[in-house]
Amino acid sequence: MKLRFAPSPTGLLHVGNARAALANWLHARRHGGTFLLRLDDTDLERSKPEFAVAIEEDLRWMGLDWDGRVAQSERLDRYATAAEKLKASGRLYPCFETEEELAYKRERRRREGKPPLYDREALKMTPDQIERALANGKQPYWRFKLAPRSVSWLDLVLGPRSVKLTAISDPVLIRADGSPLYTFTSVVDDLEMDVTHVIRGEDHVTNTGIQLDIYEALGGNPKHLTFGHLPLLTDDDGGALSKRLGSISLRHLRKDGIEPAALAGYLAALGTSTDPVPGMPAALAPRWDISRVSHATARFDTRQLLALNRRVLHEAPFAELRDRLPEGADEVWWLAVRGNLDLMREARPWFDIVRGTIVPPVQEGEGELLTAALAALPPEPWDGSTWAAWTGPLKEATGRKGKALFLPLRLALTGEDHGPDLATLLPLIGREKAALRLRLSAGA
Repeated sequence: MKLRFAPSPTGLLHVGNARAALANWLHARRHGGTFLLRLDDTDLERSKPEFAVAIEEDLRWMGLDWDGRVAQSERLDRYATAAEKLKASGRLYPCFETEEELAYKRERRRREGKPPLYDREALKMTPDQIERALANGKQPYWRFKLAPRSVSWLDLVLGPRSVKLTAISDPVLIRADGSPLYTFTSVVDDLEMDVTHVIRGEDHVTNTGIQLDIYEALGGNPKHLTFGHLPLLTDDDGGALSKRLGSISLRHLRKDGIEPAALAGYLAALGTSTDPVPGMPAALAPRWDISRVSHATARFDTRQLLALNRRVLHEAPFAELRDRLPEGADEVWWLAVRGNLDLMREARPWFDIVRGTIVPPVQEGEGELLTAALAALPPEPWDGSTWAAWTGPLKEATGRKGKALFLPLRLALTGEDHGPDLATLLPLIGREKAALRLRLSAGA
């Protein structure tokens, strides 16, 4: 079994790409197969080396590795050889129409009540006409002549699927500048690299029908290929996820503090009836079963992802995250604050609250309470019992209780109206800082 993930390095990796990459990786690892990373970079104008580097970095961040890596830009000679084979068999033919001429033809067919398919007029050109066009400086682009049939396969996710090729225009495989298109290069690579399984988005179903026809024309046996098409994702509001790619790139999620185990666990369960659990891909692979993926579209719910992220952070041991925490952070501090974090980037402010310097807000009308609290501060050393020993008598002395007592104290000590348990946090802040913050918040 051999699978591949084939992103185009024309932008950053987004969650739709990541889901496909993860599904291919999990399927390969679950069944003892091979996983290839193939960069579909024949669009030389839009493909950028920096995007290729970012894609590899993001995949590694999510816990994915690969058994081989190849770039299509390194295989142009293989595509040229395959193209000559198709030309010799009459399946790849030159076309000279301009985009304006094609648009006119499509509109004319619509007015005639016909589907706007390519009319194959180029096939009627004689060798002399082709020579004259070339002599006049016209450069042909090349279309693949689809077979007059339907192509069927049993999809790993969607079940029986069929594509009627007579309802599709002959696809362009090679541009006028000689550069090959994805539809063509993917087939050549899959055939020559012995790819056995292709897992990708449902938007590629029609492409699969076309590519199976090309695959067979190049001498491949379609029975050697198995396809699985993942239903597309929607956003929180049920809209097409593709409209918001920039806001949900892996780079964006990483910057926000999403943990790879949360994202991998969420994407692996997305679209199934299985409750997501956080986990790196290596831990998820033994339980992977692509047949559990539903036919219906799946909603990428950021709230669920955040819930998983909280779970990862709340359970994370200090040693596992030590290198990502602020310098000077220790295990006692981490155990005190981790239960209050949704994202890793929220750890730094709590480090500053405990170990650094903050200026709490002045609380109008609370000066008397805060002054009394300052006077009642017990001497050090402090431990987990200090909070109760301090606030118990303060409650009796001021008549305050519940939120009326604890919120002003929390605002004074942390500058926040919510956060970790103050009984745990107070000994970490220490008496000197606590006293200073009480005075500042009282307006003294």
